[in-house]
Amino acid sequence: MSLIPTRRDASCRGATRRRHRRRLDWAGFDRWLDRVVVVVVSVALLMGVLALVLSLLI
Repeated sequence: MSLIPTRRDASCRGATRRRHRRRLDWAGFDRWLDRVVVVVVSVALLMGVLALVLSLLI
């Protein structure tokens, strides 16, 4: 065992930090889409209830 690092030892010493290209995060997109659907459905239900109440009052 030598104290002088060989070429093979130097390349395997530690993990290299490589920046990968940011791919489309499908989990984040899915959460965003879920929020949009919740907002749209909530607004639709609110409008339906409001229309029902107005039709009963008139």
